[in-house]
Amino acid sequence: MRHVAISYHIPIPFVFFDFLSKYRSKMSAATKKSQCEAILFLWNEGVRTAKEIQARTNISLSTIYDNIEKLKKTGTVDHAKGNGRPKKITETARRAIGQYVRKDSSIPTRTMAVKLATKGIEVSHSTVSRHLASTGYLNSLPRKVPMLTDAHKQARVEWARKHLNDNWERTFFQMKRPFSFSRTR
Repeated sequence: MRHVAISYHIPIPFVFFDFLSKYRSKMSAATKKSQCEAILFLWNEGVRTAKEIQARTNISLSTIYDNIEKLKKTGTVDHAKGNGRPKKITETARRAIGQYVRKDSSIPTRTMAVKLATKGIEVSHSTVSRHLASTGYLNSLPRKVPMLTDAHKQARVEWARKHLNDNWERTFFQMKRPFSFSRTR
């Protein structure tokens, strides 16, 4: 009688992966996350070799080795935070910029950069501009409005004289459109 080797695999609740190495850089964050979850799942189930994980998932060996290294060092496959360049706009600078804009909504970004420099925060005016844009402030000029002509002024005076003796206590004034001095989109 011939013996047949049967291998039992632990079912993985994730999609199996079969990617070519040239597509790795175009991989979505969700795919990378699910790969990490698959590796973590197998690791927690007792599968400790990269070749065995690769045989079960078709995830590239380099990805598996990287994630196993992370598991051994930190106990997790989560992305290490704190990578990349630190932000120039700190919490203090963010508050200061907000105060400058609330105090004077037409203050130039170059002036804000100079004021921040006096507080020891060296940033360029373009950094201040990018920060303002990211927090919802618009960089725009006021809308052009035609000046009042003499005819307009005369019509206003006539209307005021005509309604001088009206009972204004019974009149209700309502703005037709709400407005805001800042953070409008």
